[in-house]
Amino acid sequence: MIDRRTALAGVVTMFGAGLFAPIARAAGAAQASRMPVISDGPPSTAVFTPDQRALVTVLSERIIPTTDTPGAIAAGVPMFIEKLLADWAVPDDRKPILAGLQAVEARSLKDYKVSAAKATPEQQDALLTLAMNGQIPGGKDFFEAMRQMVITGYYTSEIGITQEREYLPVPGEYNGAFPYSQVNKVYSA
Repeated sequence: MIDRRTALAGVVTMFGAGLFAPIARAAGAAQASRMPVISDGPPSTAVFTPDQRALVTVLSERIIPTTDTPGAIAAGVPMFIEKLLADWAVPDDRKPILAGLQAVEARSLKDYKVSAAKATPEQQDALLTLAMNGQIPGGKDFFEAMRQMVITGYYTSEIGITQEREYLPVPGEYNGAFPYSQVNKVYSA
């Protein structure tokens, strides 16, 4: 069975050279150690205010929503993000995240007259799109780091490993004539 440490060690190849520094640090430690580098449980110190935590939660769920499989919230991604930023980030690593959350919140208040955490899912998607396209201050840096943390947190969680993906241990069975129409999940090894 694959675990978070093993999955985290493999995440470096997913993002390449543009990997957000705290993820790279945790992945490097995962490769060098047999101990879990990001365990379940609370972060060593609070990084977010309650309002920021609420915003991270809703934005995480917009990036990986609940569909026929659980989404980011069910996988514990918001806590993973805060733990990653508390335990593996230096203060400069947190700046684009905290500034991005502030910019998203300010844009939501300006455009929708409501906190981004309480905006509709469509409004939250629009805010993420603005960030992704660099149409809010620091948006591109914020969005890329946020997206990487959400994807990493999700696909290294038990839910991401066991319900979203199907783990096939290597050497596994080879079937060169497997019909593509029968593929229902992405496989990883």
